[in-house]
Formats: sequence, structure tokens, C-alpha cells
Amino acid sequence: MANPASASPAVDPRRVPNPTIAVHDRAFFGHPRGLSTLFFTEMWERFSYYGMRALLLLFMTAPVASGGLGFNAAKGGAIYALYTSMVYMMTLPGGWIADRFIGQRRAVLYGGILIACGHFSMAVPLLATFYFGLFLIVIGTGLLKGNVSVIVGYLYTPEDKRRDAGFSLFYMGINMGAFFSPLVCGYLGQNVNWHLGFASAGVGMVFGLIQYVAGSRYLGEAGLHPAPAESPAAAATLRQRAVLIGSVLVGAIVLFAVGAFTGVIPITATQVADAAGYFLLFLTVGFFGWLFSTGGWTTQERRRLYAIAALFLAAGIFWSVFEQAGSTLNLFADRNTNNVFAGFPFPSSWFQSMNSLFLWMLAPVFAWLWIRLGDVGKEPSSPAKFAWSLVFVAAGFAILIIPARQGGQVSPMWLTVTYLLHTIGELLLSPVGLSAMTKLAPARIAGLVMGIWFLATSVGNYIGGRVSGLYESFALPSLFGAVAAFGVVAGLIMFALTPPIKKMMGGVN
Repeated sequence: MANPASASPAVDPRRVPNPTIAVHDRAFFGHPRGLSTLFFTEMWERFSYYGMRALLLLFMTAPVASGGLGFNAAKGGAIYALYTSMVYMMTLPGGWIADRFIGQRRAVLYGGILIACGHFSMAVPLLATFYFGLFLIVIGTGLLKGNVSVIVGYLYTPEDKRRDAGFSLFYMGINMGAFFSPLVCGYLGQNVNWHLGFASAGVGMVFGLIQYVAGSRYLGEAGLHPAPAESPAAAATLRQRAVLIGSVLVGAIVLFAVGAFTGVIPITATQVADAAGYFLLFLTVGFFGWLFSTGGWTTQERRRLYAIAALFLAAGIFWSVFEQAGSTLNLFADRNTNNVFAGFPFPSSWFQSMNSLFLWMLAPVFAWLWIRLGDVGKEPSSPAKFAWSLVFVAAGFAILIIPARQGGQVSPMWLTVTYLLHTIGELLLSPVGLSAMTKLAPARIAGLVMGIWFLATSVGNYIGGRVSGLYESFALPSLFGAVAAFGVVAGLIMFALTPPIKKMMGGVN
């Protein structure tokens, strides 16, 4: 991999080519018209992802007689952990590929195509197509997810004060898709046919691709080109190495998949998930080790990289608790909750929409709150917001200890309160973290740093998925209590570390 710090830190040619136009472009709720293209692209991508995710573990653990795979919670949780962690881990190579070879714009397009193909593959009722579909979605999301956020940042000049508000609006698009998808895909999957639910997720991604291509003219040059190479020779060498490494990886994956399905390689899904966990740990430690050992950073850039590492750790812990929405909490909704409201029974997957519903209600409140506190100089710093997010997400699990001790089918209001607390925690961390990464990252590795941010989500998803494997073998009050205690302790540590992290951020709040 080329030295990221060796390129000139001057103006990044991938950013807005005409800042004057960008500043005066207020066609989309006071923001650049291009934001609407990215808003709806991400909305439909999240529709497809969360629609399928709401069904994934339920489908795997459903009896074969009802169309499911008949896996136990341990095996289903292992596959869920592997899938959801790999989805976000692949944003790291996806960002690097976009930075060095194809640009963010093409990465988003290619990623969306792969995602749609993956969902349609899962619509075919075969075990092989189920796994192949998960594989395609992992690769596609790796190309799309981080890079679409980078393009959002490129729509604004560094001095444009609309940037944070733009990311908040973009985040509303994410949650619009996440709200409707469990209602549509969840209903079709649980009440009609599992595979029809997966197919509907693919249709959503196709809608996103159509509007992305149609609206690309509003993006100008933002994200269209990769970062310039140091020289033509360096570019050629990098391409050759990438092709070689990519060919070896693809060949190894194909051989492994064929060997596993034919029984030549005797390995279980749980063993693959275990290996992925070790790889994820190695990747995280190795990547940050490489980043900090690389020369050429300015003093300010190096300090900010340390701040990124601290925020990464806090985010990884947060997501390990929060992302149990699709695993542990999904099982609790399906097996231990009386899913009836005002006499109307509803699919357990509909609980997955609550987070987005609360986000719509609370996001404007938080936006107003930050502005109000900022006007009087009392807005909490990003590290402080991260610390509070850990406390709230832990409280969401702590409240479930009470109904878990009662046993039987409990009121849906318990999960409702949990999702409310988790949503408050998310608003304190996720949009704040997205904005902080675009401001803290050196411009020449912006896509890579966004990949680092999503790598934290990968780590959290892996841990959260594996915890769900304990659902059938661990007493629920003890399981929920352990998760809550883990989050509270992490939050207290983050509060203690807030002052030094603020100094490392070098003026970025």
C-alpha cells in the first residue's frame, strides 16, 4: 500500500470543483442539490439492508417446516455476527479502492449493483444462494456505505457551516429507509414468504440505483476521480499489486466455498465466525499500527489520528451493545414479547422500525439543543457526547432486566423504552462521529478514514451477534445485566478521557 502521507497535502482535486457554486447552491432544504441524490441513494440502500437484517436471524432460527433454516441460536448468531461485521469491515478496502482506483462515485454505483444482486440471490430458496447472497451484499456494502458519506462531505467547502446540518439531513435519509423496510420486508417475510421479504429488499436497492444514476449530474466532480498518484510508474505498480492480491483473495474464497459445500473442507459456520473474529482483531490492531508508524504526518494530523483511534474504541463498544437490535433484542421480541398493540397483532420484526421512528422525533430536538448550547458556549464536545451515548445504550439493556425476571410474554412497552434509550445514545454518537471523521481525517485518506469509522461498527456488530448466541444457554437477566454493566463502565472511562481527547482533536469539537 502506498504511503498515504507522502502525497501533497494541498487541495484535494476530488472535492467540490467550484466552491462558489457550492456555497450558493441551496436547492435541497438550504443545501446543495446533490445532497438529495445521496439522500435517496442511502435511503434505499438502508431500506434494503435493514429490511433483510430484520429477517435474517429470525429466518435462520425458524423451523424448516415454516420455511426457515432450522439453526439454533448459537449457529444463527455466529452467522449473523460474521455477516454484519463483514458488511462494515469491507468499507475499509472499499474506501481504499475508491481513493486509489475508481473514485467514490463509481464505488457507490458498483456497490449498489452487487447489493441488489445479493438480495435477489437470497430470494432463491437454496442454502447455496443464501450464502452467496450474503457474500455479494458484504462486498457491495463495502463499496457503497463509506464512500457515499465521503461524497456528502465533498459537497461542502471546509469552511461551509452547513456541513454538520447536511450530515444530519443525510442521516434522516438513512433512517427513513430503516423505518419503512422492517414494515414492508418484515411483513412480507414473516407473514407471506421469507424469500419474498428478501426480494423486496432487492427491489428497494434497484430504486436507489435508478435515482442515483439519474441524479448524478447534480454532484458535479465530487468524488468522481481517485486521488492522483505520485507518478505514472507508481500508479501502474499499485494497480498490478491490487490485481494480484485481488485475484488471490477471490480464488481463495471460491476454493474455500466449494470445499466447504462439498465437504472436502470440514468446517462449520461457527468455526468460520471464530476465525473472522481473530481476523477482525488482527486487522484493527494491524491497521492502526500501520497508520501510526507511517511517516510524513504533520504534528496536528498525528494528534488527530490518535483522537480518531480513541473515538473508534468508544464507537466499537457502543455498537457492540446497540447492534444487538437485530440479534438479541430481535429474539426477545419474537420469543418473549406479546406482540399485540390495541388488539392488533404485529410481526416481531416491526420493532426494528422503532429506532428510526424515535430518530425522526428526536433528531430535530437534538439539532436545536446543540445550537442552543453552542450559542452559550456549553455544547458538549464529541468525546463527551460519546461518553453519554454509552450510558444511554447501557440503560436500554438495564431496563430489560425487570421483564426478563418476570418470564413469559411481556408487554411490548419494555422494548419500546429500550429502543427510546438506544436512540438517544445513537443521536449522541453516530451523526457526531460521521461529521468528526470528515473533519479530523487528512484529506488524502478521507475514504480510508471513513472506512475506519465503519470498521468500529464492524467490531460492534461482531460482538453483538456473538452475544445473541448465548440467548438459549444463558439466563436472560444475567445476560442483559452483563451487557448493561459493560456499557456503563465504558462510559465512565470515556468521561475520564474526554479532556485529553479534546486536546488531541486540535480545535475540532
